[in-house]
This record gives sequence, C-alpha cells and structure tokens, in this order.
Amino acid sequence: MKKYLLLVVFCLFILSCNKKNKVETAIAVIPLEVKVERFDQLFFETKPQDLDKVKKQFPFFFPAGNDNSVWINKMQDPIWKEVYTEVQKKYANFEPEKEELETLFKHIKYYFPETKTPKVITVIAEMDYNNKAIYADSLVIISLELYLGKEHKFYQFPNYLKQNFVEKQIAPDVVASFSTRKIPPVLDKDLLTQMIYNGKQLYLKDLLLPEYSDAEKMGYTPEQITWCEENENYMWRYFIEREMLYNNDQKLISRFINPAPFSKFYLEIDNDSPGRVGAWIGWQIVRSFAKNNDMPISELLKMNAKELFEKSKYKPKK
Repeated sequence: MKKYLLLVVFCLFILSCNKKNKVETAIAVIPLEVKVERFDQLFFETKPQDLDKVKKQFPFFFPAGNDNSVWINKMQDPIWKEVYTEVQKKYANFEPEKEELETLFKHIKYYFPETKTPKVITVIAEMDYNNKAIYADSLVIISLELYLGKEHKFYQFPNYLKQNFVEKQIAPDVVASFSTRKIPPVLDKDLLTQMIYNGKQLYLKDLLLPEYSDAEKMGYTPEQITWCEENENYMWRYFIEREMLYNNDQKLISRFINPAPFSKFYLEIDNDSPGRVGAWIGWQIVRSFAKNNDMPISELLKMNAKELFEKSKYKPKK
C-alpha cells in the first residue's frame, strides 16, 4: 500500500512538472519587448535652459504651479546630484533589469491577455518606500534610488525595510502594484479577509515570478521563511484559539499584516518572528485553494475571502 501511494505521488509530481514546463515554454515565445525610458538620466543631464523640452516630453512629472526654479534647484542640488551619481554607479546599464521585466510582462500577457505591455520609466523620486514601483495603465514607474542595496549609506531606515532595497525586489514590487489592479479592494475589515487579500497578491507572484524564491516574493530573508514554515501550525492555532479570524479589531492588521520588524503575538516568540506573518499564512491558504480547485486566476482573485477559505481545505503543516 505504501509503495502504491508513493507511486501515485510520484506520478502527480511528474504531471505537475510537465504542465509547468508547457506553460513556461508557451510564455517564453510570446513576442514582447519592453521600452525603457531613463527619465532619471535625462533630468539630471539636462541643462537648465533645456528644461522646458523635458517638461514637454514628460508633463506628468511636473505638476502645474511649480516654477522652473524648483526643478533647476533640484538638478543643481549637491545631495540630489550625489543620489544621481550613486544610481548611475548601480544602474548605468539597466539591461539585466529590463530582461527581468520582459520575462515578467510575458507572464502577465499569458495570464491576463487583455493587459497592454506598459512602458517602463526609471526615476529618482523622494525616497518614498511605499511607492517604490508603480504600475499604471500604460506605464511602470520605478524609483531607482530605493534599489541601491540594503547597506547603502543613504538609507536611514529600519532593517526590515532596508532588506528590500535591492535590485531583486524590483519585479516583486511591480507585481505588488499590478495586483492592486486585478484584486478587487476589500470592504470587510476582519483579519481573515486581510490575510486572503494579501495571500492573493503573493500567489500572483507565484504565477508571474516562478523563478523567484518564496523569500524574494515575500520580502523576507531565507531565515524568516524558515521560521514561518517551522511555526505555521503554532501560528494557526494561535489565531483559531483566540477567535481572531473574523475579528474586526484593526490592531490585528498592524500586528500581523502590515510591514513591521516583527509580528505581535505578545509572547516570547515575537523577537524571532518576522512581520506580516498573517499575510504569509493567507498565502498558504490561497495556495491550498489553487491546489484543490481548478479555477482561472482572474476568477480566483475576485473570490470572496470566506468562500475561498472554506473551499481551500487548508491545513497547516505540523
């Protein structure tokens, strides 16, 4: 009996691998080329007398009401010039990142055929870590000053934020922004709904960034992923025993969903835990649903959180 079960598992594994290979082969031959415009280079290399030409080419970067002196001062400011120099050291050649983005957009085109391939514009913005990459209808805007490496001297941020200021986070950040256009906003404020919403975002990374590790998709270190895997059953029991899943207390969102240096169980394990463990468990629930239900990704993303959870057959690993 044991040998029979092992054979069944092996056959299912082979079938799964073959299906994945067919999908990736189909994606690889999708004709697609990404156009990248280096606004960061254009802006800081432009002479002040030619600023109006830049404004005409990129009007959406120049809000009405600001005199040209505002932008000229930024061009000539020593601090901003140093930021530009550091960005050029890292990204004078953007070709490797362009290739990563082309692979990503091919995956988007495969799973969402109606989506137009956007143009990519690189900028140097205001160190806004909440908007490192923005996916708009026809544009993807990437703030390169926030991808210089977690140990860069410019970053006076907590470690849990800095660890994602690396080039490998560009594509995951683009997917995170893209996901907000595909996953309907949620009205319910209970913990489970927020877990599933974030889980959908992360599951989208499974499909669109299949070569990325779970740590890269989540924005964790490998050790933080291991911690979640080893404590999955314990965390789930914690939520269930305290009847947290359908609780609307908004403090639960900051404790278990929002970015933070650690999650707040109010126990000794807090110091070892990463932030956002509720999002990680939501990811495992959505993965379980996808494994047990054959459904197009567009429909999965629209599903009600409670229904998805009930049909997921989710059981934490012991």
